[in-house]
Amino acid sequence: MADTSWRSKPRMISAQTLDCTARRIAEHAVAHELAEVEVVLHGGEPLLCGVSFIDDAVSRLRNALPAAIRLSVRLQTNGTLLTPAVLDTLVKRDVRVGVSFDGTARSHDARRVHADGRGSHGEVTRALQLLATRPYAGVFSGILCTIDVTSDPVQTYESLAAFSPPRIDFLLPHANWENAPVAGHGQWLAAAFDRWYDGAETRVRLFEEIIRLLLGSHSTSEMIGLSPVALIVIDTDGSMEQVDTLKSAFPGAPATGMSVYSQSFDDALTLPSIAARQIGIRALADSCLACPVREVCGGGYFPHRYRPASGFRNPSVYCTDLRHLISHIGRRIRADLADLAERNAC
Repeated sequence: MADTSWRSKPRMISAQTLDCTARRIAEHAVAHELAEVEVVLHGGEPLLCGVSFIDDAVSRLRNALPAAIRLSVRLQTNGTLLTPAVLDTLVKRDVRVGVSFDGTARSHDARRVHADGRGSHGEVTRALQLLATRPYAGVFSGILCTIDVTSDPVQTYESLAAFSPPRIDFLLPHANWENAPVAGHGQWLAAAFDRWYDGAETRVRLFEEIIRLLLGSHSTSEMIGLSPVALIVIDTDGSMEQVDTLKSAFPGAPATGMSVYSQSFDDALTLPSIAARQIGIRALADSCLACPVREVCGGGYFPHRYRPASGFRNPSVYCTDLRHLISHIGRRIRADLADLAERNAC
């Protein structure tokens, strides 16, 4: 990505920074009378810290919160270090596990490789097979798949669904108006949707979010829709940042200049760059305001809107793809609703 600030930061978060973060989480949760908080242990690869460190981190986070506030913890991993011993600890701590996996061996091994260039498909496959068995299936939260538009969408979906994940997340590759993606992601997703919609062996977050929005509900994902974004990233040095995928835009894009050592999460909400992600339709570009699917698309994922000359007040670089997918899903849903109404009338 464009931002390489990680090179100058600690490789691991310290116990001191964890404790300070835990206090900030508790402070925020109590002040806003939250019943539940979700923490995602992310990276890099969080399991490089070692499972004993993860065990200790979860204890510190939970112990800082009042007993009445539930802490939901999720770990996002590439899967290569998942073993029965690691999973036993995660089950004991009730840490849900998401795995990054790109489907077929060809697609996965083209991008997710070891330092020596070896592909990791075989290792991740073994981890996913383990997660599909008891007692580990209870902490399996799903598979995150970055789309390879050169792959077969039906084959990709089926290769993911074969592991019985509770949910699949399809992600568009990070791109923007300066670094544009190849064409065809809308058609790829539409084909994957048709296969899923006709079989639905598992949940697919992107498709379910679009259906919810088409039916007049609210989004629960920052990827689509106009709901306020309710997350903040704590880096290994304690700095508060916006979502880490903004690093794909330009150096320093997610930075706030704030730290858990000196500011609260409410302080971060006063920053214009974060407030812009709380105000819904008012933050959209003029061209988005005239679009018939604006309430569903929501302008697309924020990092994908970046253009050097105008910042983030642009449509997503995937605008055409999103409109194609949303229109395709809308036609199928309307057709089924019309058929249902006709049968009920009879």
